[in-house]
Amino acid sequence: MLVKVFVTPRRDILDPQGRAVEQSLKSLGFKNVSDVRIGKYVTLNVEASSPEQARAEAARMCEQLLANPVIEDYRFEVENS
Repeated sequence: MLVKVFVTPRRDILDPQGRAVEQSLKSLGFKNVSDVRIGKYVTLNVEASSPEQARAEAARMCEQLLANPVIEDYRFEVENS
């Protein structure tokens, strides 16, 4: 199964990279941009007998390696591949 993982800084954590991109976009004329957050996108092929098992595996992967739960939030999607 294909697992798509999205990791972003928590709302209350400063995101200097996002702030730099926001300022650069504004300097290029995109004045309607705000609250830019930069994160990670990870895709994984997971062998699982069911979508529920793939979700459980993905959650454990995120908690143990893919995201730092102290400063990052994550979400994921599971698709049959």
